[in-house]
Parts: sequence; structure tokens; C-alpha cells
Amino acid sequence: MSHLSSPPKKHKGEHKGHSLPHGSERGSSSRDKDRSATVSSSVPMPAGGKGSHPSSTPQRVPNRLIHEKSPYLLQHAYNPVDWYPWGQEAFDKARKENKPIFLSVGYSTCHWCHMMEEESFQNEEIGRLLSEDFVSVKVDREERPDVDKVYMTFVQATSSGGGWPMNVWLTPNLQPFVGGTYFPPEDGLTRVGFRTVLLRIREQWKQNKNTLLENSQRVTTALLARSEISMGDRQLPPSAATMNNRCFQQLDEGYDEEYGGFAEAPKFPTPVILSFLFSYWLSHRLTQDGSRAQQMALHTLKMMANGGIRDHVGQVTDTGCSLGGAAEGCGVGQRLGLASSFVFHLVQGFHRYSTDCQWHVPHFEKMLYDQAQLAVAFSQAFQISGDEFYSDVAKGILQYVARSLSHRSGGFYSAEDADSPPERGTRPKEGAYYVWTVKEVQQLLPEPVLGATEPLTSGQLLMKHYGLTEAGNISPSQDPKGELQGQNVLTVRYSLELTAARFGLDVEAVRTLLNTGLEKLFQARKHRPKPHLDSKMLAAWNGLMVSGYAVTGAVLGQDRLINYATNGAKFLKRHMFDVASGRLMRTCYTGSGGTVEHSNPPCWGFLEDYAFVVRGLLDLYEASQESAWLEWALRLQDTQDRLFWDSQGGGYFCSEAELGAGLPLRLKDDQDGAEPSANSVSAHNLLRLHGFTGHKDWMDKCVCLLTAFSERMRRVPVALPEMVRALSAQQQTLKQIVICGDRQAKDTKALVQCVHSVYIPNKVLILADGDPSSFLSRQLPFLSTLRRLEDQATAYVCENQACSMPITDPCELRKLLHP
Repeated sequence: MSHLSSPPKKHKGEHKGHSLPHGSERGSSSRDKDRSATVSSSVPMPAGGKGSHPSSTPQRVPNRLIHEKSPYLLQHAYNPVDWYPWGQEAFDKARKENKPIFLSVGYSTCHWCHMMEEESFQNEEIGRLLSEDFVSVKVDREERPDVDKVYMTFVQATSSGGGWPMNVWLTPNLQPFVGGTYFPPEDGLTRVGFRTVLLRIREQWKQNKNTLLENSQRVTTALLARSEISMGDRQLPPSAATMNNRCFQQLDEGYDEEYGGFAEAPKFPTPVILSFLFSYWLSHRLTQDGSRAQQMALHTLKMMANGGIRDHVGQVTDTGCSLGGAAEGCGVGQRLGLASSFVFHLVQGFHRYSTDCQWHVPHFEKMLYDQAQLAVAFSQAFQISGDEFYSDVAKGILQYVARSLSHRSGGFYSAEDADSPPERGTRPKEGAYYVWTVKEVQQLLPEPVLGATEPLTSGQLLMKHYGLTEAGNISPSQDPKGELQGQNVLTVRYSLELTAARFGLDVEAVRTLLNTGLEKLFQARKHRPKPHLDSKMLAAWNGLMVSGYAVTGAVLGQDRLINYATNGAKFLKRHMFDVASGRLMRTCYTGSGGTVEHSNPPCWGFLEDYAFVVRGLLDLYEASQESAWLEWALRLQDTQDRLFWDSQGGGYFCSEAELGAGLPLRLKDDQDGAEPSANSVSAHNLLRLHGFTGHKDWMDKCVCLLTAFSERMRRVPVALPEMVRALSAQQQTLKQIVICGDRQAKDTKALVQCVHSVYIPNKVLILADGDPSSFLSRQLPFLSTLRRLEDQATAYVCENQACSMPITDPCELRKLLHP
């Protein structure tokens, strides 16, 4: 499930005419329509009465959340609500006092979570209701994804959608009976207010508690049956060719020809879909459908990168001294054949999603997991197309992460908020840090442009190119609260060539003027109050970011990027790994003076933490050829199998049995959304680990996992594009590309870089250094039979236990890999 605070639409494929599935990310944005509460219940809920009770000024007396580490929980530490963190103390109180539990789930950069706190949780009267008649529990969904998934399943199953904030009422035994998302504080003409809901539930609990309990049990039993994922009587997974074609056809039907993407507003990046399309293109590249898949993915990425979902205000950076500078001192521009004086504009990453179909007006929060996956997607687009536009975008994403989301010890922070104060001391507004008025731009860029065919300033040139208008370029329908009147979101309206032609200027002159202008906007923006930073660090998202740096660094041949991945992996091992038990920790936090702190007791890892970290380590091994990362990946996979594998039904549960004790469901995530399903990633990991080690049990587990998800893939393959990719890899078999040579030698590096320059998703890259006692030589005895040719670094491409003739020329290797 992705981050969004509104209800999702239902899955295309389950019934006709609905949009594509993206978990609970699907739904209305904060600006695309008037928000109404989504209420789900196992009993009828009457629409409520009236009454306006304005919030009084909250007393600055902390509640027990003040002792928590989570930035989200700390945001609620001064609410006039007797909040409890998720735990036994709250459950015991509910049972002892025979009160329902009010569970509120959100995250610290969630716009509508902020709104509900301001409107309801800071209201003294609502605070008394929550404290006296309920046991109120706050959960950071990023700390406890298991709690979030269980109750989101209930909300989605019993209503039209889900999202955050998620608010659910539970029995003292943790079984849900009413749930919803954002509630306004008071009733409107067509919506139920939060105060009314609390009063009605209080009444129902007093008068009809037995009915509530019975209905809650019935709903829970139905959810158990509905959510079961198992091999059953099936022996094998479905045909990869059939699932591939069906998934492609479903994506093709929902594709936006003009703007790219696969749904109506709001639109999400969804890198798992783009990754599927690239893989589909590779296996169908001689067909019309293959060309179509490539075009859909590349066009979507380009439209996203030109749209307002990408933050265009950034620094102009010389290619020789940016993140991209190669280890041997050669700038990116030189490596890519550009003039040494060439500069390019590096932007500030991507926002969470677009509220419109044009990728124009974003929901402004920036999530680490989006940056990580989009860096990989743009790197793959560069591999496939050779267009440096895509590699520049990938580098810009990673520079943003290095500057704004990185801990000094190598870890990566979770997110930046959508909201910030327009000026210091003012009330935060969504997007305030990122939007511009025409007056601001004119004042910052008053210089005349010489040589233009009409009077023109630098500001006017920038405004034309990026679509700024006097009245603002944000539609009122995108801004129901009127916070963005007269404001503009930068979005590329024209190519450099068209802008240059419009004013009779040279293309390079326009590029320089725009970059200089954006640099001035960047410097001016530094003086604005920054959005809140969620400095919590999650193992799963750090694993994704290790992949982002490792894959991009390998593709572009930039050791400095790979070093960021290495430092991220070192951080995970130093701060988020318990050596004694072999377990990952889910979270750690920034302490005073930049130290790293943990909660006590620690929050242990979930399936996604293991799956994403293992993927990151495998990508880092292939980028760096340092076998220590591969060894750690194998150890973590063993721990994952021990803690989460379903030996009866196949596949992995999302949480440990003990960690989720008391929860009514133990789930297996079955959807690739804003983040890929941990089971989909695990299927790929198992295949790759089998390729690195030859251990048959990992291949057997992969087949069992794919078989367990067979029904889901058959019914709606577009819900699991990443798993369909794994299914294809399993049935086509992986290539083992073996480079025999010294890791530091130039000829070895040339062959390795040749492999990374080609898009080959279904492969493992192995360095054989000739040492029979090395880790990989012990895993794969056949490596000892492969020799260097005439003492040169030599490549072999092996499939189905047969290897190619030895190759020493990178050009010949490239022909073999990409005929």
C-alpha cells in the first residue's frame, strides 16, 4: 500500500470498467474533490446530527506518546487525547474497563493526517470523548505495517476504499467493527462528522454490544477466508506467457496516450508497472506489442519528468564535480562524450503523485521509496533508449536523496512533508515550499535577455518555458481550500528548441538562461521554511535505496554512486542488524547530535524489510563485486525463510507469528503498488540466489511461492506485475554471466561495465577471481573449470548448465548479450 490519505478505486480485472490497482494509494487527492468521510462497518451506521464545537487552544501538556521515537507519534504527543501506543498496556485497559479501542493509523508526512489532527484531535471536547469512552491508540503505519495491513484489509473490504488517516474501532480482542479514513470534525450536508461517529459508536457499544461483537466475528471470519493465499491442490504456477500477455493487455487498455500513465487522476508513478513493460519489451521486442510496451514506459517516464510531479527547482551542477563524477576523475559529460564545460540542471526528486492526469499539480510530499524505485526505472530507460535525458533524471533523483534524505552515517530518511509554513510563524499549507507567483519570479530574474526578437527578461523566459501565469496555473478544482490561489507549479511546457524558436534564441543560450534562473529560484527557496523531515529510517526503504544507488551507479559506470550504496549497506549492518539472532530491525531514529537511536524494545523487521534489503545487497554485489554483500544476503534470506515462510500454503507471511500475536489476521501481501509486494521481490531474490549458489531449495521455494499466488495472478495479473516478471524469469531461466578476472583490473572492469550497459533483467553477474577457496567458488564448483583466455579477463554466458565460448572483447560480449 502506498501513502495516500483517501479511498482507493477497485481493481481493474475484478470487475469491468474500474481503474488499475495500486493498493490503497488509489483515490482522491487532497485537491481533486471535496473530501467526505469513508465509513466502513460491520453494523449499520446512521448519518449523524448537527452541532459545531470549535476547538479550544490545546494545553501544552504531553500525553504518553511523548516517550515514543516515531516522528508521527511525537506529532500527537500534545493532543488533549489520552493516546496509547500500540501495545499490551492499551489492550489490557480496554479489557479491564470494557471499552472499545479507537485505532488511528497514519504517518508523519500525511497531509490529511495533519488536517484531522488539527480539526479533531486538538479539539478539547473530542479529546474528552476519545479519552473517556474509548481506549485511543496511535500507530505509525511505517513502524507497524502489519497493523496497518490488517485493518486496511477490513476497511477496504467493508467500504469503497481506504487510505490515511485510517480510523478503526476495535473490540478489546482487537477485532474491527467500524472503520473509515478522514473524518471532518462536524456533520455536513452529505457527510458524517467525527464527533457524531464517536457518539453513535459509544451508544451502540452500550446498547448493542453483543450484536457488534457477533458481527465483528463474522466479518473477521470472512476476511480470514478471503485473504487466504495458498497452493491448495495446485502443483505448478500458471503459464508465464499467458500471464505476461494478459497483464500487458490490461495495461494497454488503461494507458493514457497523451500524458502517459495508466489511470485517470490521481496518477501515481508506480515503477513496478514500468519495470514490467521494459521486461515485456525485451521478450517481445520484435513484435508490435513489444514496441508498444517500450513506448508506453518511455513516454510515461518522460511526461512524469517534465511534469510538476518532478521538482524542477534545483542547482546547476558541473558534471565533473557532481555526484556523477567517476572515481578516476572523469566528469559525466566527458564520459558521455559531452563538452567538458557542459553543465546540466539537477532537480530535487519526485513528489508522491499527481492530482491531475497531466502530472501537473502534485501532492507535494516526497517519499524515499519513490526516489529509490524511480532512479532504477530511469536508469533502465537509459539502458534501453540511450537517451541521456533519462540518465540525467536518475542522477538528479540521487543527488536530491544525498543532499536532503541522507544521514551522515549512511542511512536514508523516510520522507519530506507536503506541508510547510509559507512564512515563519504562519500556519502550514500544502505545497508552500514549492510554488511560485509571477511577481516572485519577476523580482528574482529581472535581467533582459540579449538577442531576443522581442523585449524579454530572464523571468519571462522561464515563466513561458515552465507555464507560469499571472493568475496561477493551478485549477480551483485542484485547490478546494483556496491555499494555492495565484500560485504556480513549474512544469515543462515546451522543448528547449521550441522555446528558443519562439524568441529567436540559440538553444544552448536558452538552456543556460533557464538553468541560471532555476539556480536563483533554488537559492531563494532556501530561505523559506522547509517542510517537516521524517528522519525515521526504515530497513525496507533503505534496502530499496541501496538498490537505487547500486543499479544507477552500475549502469552509468559511476563508482561514487556505488559508494553511496555501499555506505547504505554498511549502515544497515551496523545499526539495523542484530548479529546474535540474525534478525533485522525495522526502524532506527536520528538522535541528538546526529547519533542513531532505537526504540526499547526494538521494532523487529517485517517481511518487506528482509526482501528489500536482500534485493539491495544482491544489486550491490553485482555493482561492486564484493562478495561480503552476497554472503550477508544469503544469511538474511535464511532468516527470512525461518521467520516468515508458510510451509503449508507456500509464500511468505508479512509478519512474524509472535510479533503479530493478537491480530485477527496474518496476511500475505498480494499487490504490487507504490512499493512492490515483498512476496514478488522475494520470488526474484530466490531465483537470483539460486543462480549465485545453485542451491535447489531456493528454486523450489520460488516455485511454491509462485504457485501459491497463482489464483491472484490468473484473476488480475495487473495487480502483480512484479510477480508476473518473476514468473517469466523462473520459466525462462536466468543467465549466469561469469567474468573471470581481477576485480581491480581495467580489462575486468571493461567487461563488467559492458554487462551493466545492457538491459538484462533476468541475469546474475558473477566475478570469478580464480581463488578456489572464495565464497562463490565454494557455492558453484563449475566456476573452477572456467579459465582466463591468454591471461586476459574473460567472460562466459551460461544457461541451463551450458556456457558460451570464452569472450575477451567487450563489443563481442555486448553482441552476445543483446543480439
